[in-house]
Amino acid sequence: MKKTLTNLRVRYGETDQMGVVYYGNYAQYLEQGRTEWLRELGFSYKWMEQNNVHLPVVHLNIDYKLPAHYDDVLTVITTLKKIPTVKIEFDYEIFNEKNQLLITASTTLVFVNSTTKKLMKAPDYLLKKLEE
Repeated sequence: MKKTLTNLRVRYGETDQMGVVYYGNYAQYLEQGRTEWLRELGFSYKWMEQNNVHLPVVHLNIDYKLPAHYDDVLTVITTLKKIPTVKIEFDYEIFNEKNQLLITASTTLVFVNSTTKKLMKAPDYLLKKLEE
């Protein structure tokens, strides 16, 4: 399935008193990977929201292997698990510059009509792009 690599640098404010990335910040790194994955298809969250589609996260799982530190350059690998239906699922791996695996993770998001607030099927424009 479609895969995207996103590089980011750990900022000082993302670390805790022990000098490592605070565990809760990894969810933001995953979101960056997800938004870049979508951008590579030619879409953005902003554009989808303007077109009446919201994508809330309904499940997040992270397995921590090794810590990241201030100023590390990380690579977030975001992979679509399968063709979306009413939900879209991603797997992630985050590596440091030494190519050490820091975390594995997965998220599930659902497609929600922003007017009715009800679940909806994945938009056709997204499904068509995934077929290319």
